[in-house]
Amino acid sequence: MRALQPTPGAHDHSPGNQDRVSIDDVRALREQFFDFMLGYKFAIDEITTKINILREDFNNTHEYNPIEHVGSRLKSPESVLEKVQRKNYPMNLASIRENVLDIAGVRVVCSFISDIALIRDMLVGQEDITLLEERDYITHRKPNGYQSLHLIVSIPVFRSNRTDRMPVEIQIRTIAMDFWASLEHKIYYKYSGEVPSNLQSDLAQAAEVAAQLDEKMEALHSQVDRTADTQHSPLDSLDLSKLYGLTADPADTPPGPRISRPRPR
Repeated sequence: MRALQPTPGAHDHSPGNQDRVSIDDVRALREQFFDFMLGYKFAIDEITTKINILREDFNNTHEYNPIEHVGSRLKSPESVLEKVQRKNYPMNLASIRENVLDIAGVRVVCSFISDIALIRDMLVGQEDITLLEERDYITHRKPNGYQSLHLIVSIPVFRSNRTDRMPVEIQIRTIAMDFWASLEHKIYYKYSGEVPSNLQSDLAQAAEVAAQLDEKMEALHSQVDRTADTQHSPLDSLDLSKLYGLTADPADTPPGPRISRPRPR
């Protein structure tokens, strides 16, 4: 990546030249900022891959899958810079990486409240994921009714010439919580943040109904007998010889269809 170099005349302190920025300066800044943001995009890819692996593994080994939906978002450069300015952070890349931890976001939607802790533990328990911050808006619901579990984690991103640890915000919530949050988000932007008091009251009531629904669904879920999960033997102990018809004594092979081996060409 080309380093930002001052252009001729950049140190000229004569009137009219102090704040002058050349096209090359702007181009170099744009390249550096794009590379900076690309790291967050890769971090989203890494976390999403991990979640999809867990999702597929659950489909293969369990009777039900706690992960209903996975989504992600990357803040726009304009949004990042606006937040830096609003929070009065220094306007440089080191400051942004240290202070703005929600540039990369992944949302996991699950079926039941108990699934939230399950998914949280599976992710945080992975060796290359470091938990930086945890905010539980389920136990401590926001005044407007918002509920979700927020995790700020860091994960290594292996670039072509370096390895960066990148922060990612992971939100884990139920379907009911996500439905309410989606509605609240649309109303918030429709009224530019100035939501009428009657709508705020209605949203708070809707949040309470959503919480009651989650509690009812959790109670029903606890009644489901899931004790018959198949216990799988370690893969290393499986005897695959009969599957491929490699047994020495054909009499040892149980009746039934056999899988023939392809002949070498």
